[in-house]
Amino acid sequence: MLHRRAMIGMGLLSLAACSTRAASTRPDGLPTPTVYRISERDAAEIPFRFLESVNTLRQAAGVGAVTLDVQLNAAAATHSRDMAVQNRPWHFGSDGSSPIDRLNRVGFVGTLVGQAISETYETELETLGAWMQQGDSRAIILDRQATKIGLAWFQEESGKIWWTLVLAY
Repeated sequence: MLHRRAMIGMGLLSLAACSTRAASTRPDGLPTPTVYRISERDAAEIPFRFLESVNTLRQAAGVGAVTLDVQLNAAAATHSRDMAVQNRPWHFGSDGSSPIDRLNRVGFVGTLVGQAISETYETELETLGAWMQQGDSRAIILDRQATKIGLAWFQEESGKIWWTLVLAY
């Protein structure tokens, strides 16, 4: 009798687990995105966590480290906000500006290596992981000439985050 009750209990737990999973998937079967809310504390830590992760990847690839650059951060911030206004992830501003134009506007003296962008609900490290899976973004992140990096984001009330990464030398 005890064995039967244990089996029924396990069956009920299995059903409960199924109903919990069903609530966390979309109609197409994909998982519902978890909203990552960037707090003030996170905002202060994100650039440094991201930098450390990028430099770890670069070191593993035999490439020199990069440093955070306030001008590149400013150019990235402008673009992240602008992508949100346009409601589309792309490399050109609503005024037709290119990544080079934005670097010039913030007074950066140097050469652009490249820019990576993302529209997501994911953390900066999940976004970095996604960029590393894409050949063009990976090449920018691991470019041997890059010595400076800028990272910025804009988070909408819905939780959607518009990430912009800029590398230069």
